[in-house]
Amino acid sequence: MTLASAGLAALLAGAPAAAQRPPQAPNPVARDANRIVAVVNQEVVSRADVIGRSRLFALNAGIAVAPEALERLGPQVTRLLIDERLRLQEVQRRRLPVTDADVADAVAELEKRNNLPPGSLKGQLAQIGVAPRVLYDQIRTQIGWARLVRQQLGPNADPSPAEIEDAVRNSKARAGQPEFLVSEIFIPLDDPSAEAEVRRFVEDVVGQLRRGTPFAIAATQFSQAQTALQGGDLGWVRKEEVDTEVAAVLERMPPGAVSNAIKVPGGFQIVALRQRRETGRDMATMITMRQAFFTFAGTLDPNNPTQQQRDQVERAQKLATGARSCDAVEQAARGGGSDRPVDPGVIRLETVNPPQLRSLLAGLSPGKASQPILTPDGVLVMMVCSREQRNLAEFTPEDAKQQILRDRIENLSRQVQRDLRRKAQIEMRS
Repeated sequence: MTLASAGLAALLAGAPAAAQRPPQAPNPVARDANRIVAVVNQEVVSRADVIGRSRLFALNAGIAVAPEALERLGPQVTRLLIDERLRLQEVQRRRLPVTDADVADAVAELEKRNNLPPGSLKGQLAQIGVAPRVLYDQIRTQIGWARLVRQQLGPNADPSPAEIEDAVRNSKARAGQPEFLVSEIFIPLDDPSAEAEVRRFVEDVVGQLRRGTPFAIAATQFSQAQTALQGGDLGWVRKEEVDTEVAAVLERMPPGAVSNAIKVPGGFQIVALRQRRETGRDMATMITMRQAFFTFAGTLDPNNPTQQQRDQVERAQKLATGARSCDAVEQAARGGGSDRPVDPGVIRLETVNPPQLRSLLAGLSPGKASQPILTPDGVLVMMVCSREQRNLAEFTPEDAKQQILRDRIENLSRQVQRDLRRKAQIEMRS
């Protein structure tokens, strides 16, 4: 289970300065917080629920938490909470347990991915004026719904070898055609009479995105697609794999752009085009490396180095001339006094910046250490461990399996959600 930690990064790192101020005197929006706004199969959605979720989104997006801002978000947030209540009710009806430990594990994962001390998320949420349960309830519903949909798929979840082989063969036949790296937000429209209201909301979200709200945050908060769990990440797609209306927009969009509201079957979609490439063609040089950084006790004065700085430079020089393996560099790094990562993972050489560093790494033979690189804070020695050419656009059998599975999960999720709405007793209160 992967949660959209990217979609919450801004929240966890701290909301914009204007949003971090604690709430002042109660405003008119909050005075009727206990008012019932909807009854969903005899369960209440209160004004407080709507305000809490609206604040969570507004704080993430850096929108001023003013009464008019919360009112503008209110109708769609209410609809979102109704859908989530239906989802959670169905999870509970099918007796699919989502324990407090499941939620705690998800919260711990968010804290770890965002370099927060264990247990600090609750305090950060409270500090910016959001009750922790607002986020916890959302996580609980997301976990439960993902389990429900996967259970519903049953033995049909995994595609057959023949289906995978057919998908790989079709991909190879389309080599050279355009392919798009896309993020999405899907807002459903079940009631045609509400189309104008839903469209206004979607257009408001588009406006916030174009003013700088991270796409993953908006997707995590409002998208009803299963990709909301990954901050809206749809991955690499070809035009025949998305709705016709979306494909037409993607073909015209430049990378980095956010679309207008796109009417698609079942609702509206917003897409962001992150990259474009040709199907099956994306050659890259992938390297692994180790680095040892010997930290200076103070900032280096080249004309008057301290003895500690001289000692560190000498250690780096010995390593550069004597190291014959990445293990040797890794061992030396442990005593260098630095918290820099020794192993930065697999790196695409073409993306390394600055260009001088890229050139240095490109010229290093695997197993040969670099000359010491002097900086004001310390001295660095690097070694390339492996280098290989890889086609990042190659469509592997595992890619095919995940794509087929993703499509099945999304289609079933939307179908089950529509069925729940159709059968539900929903009473709206003014």
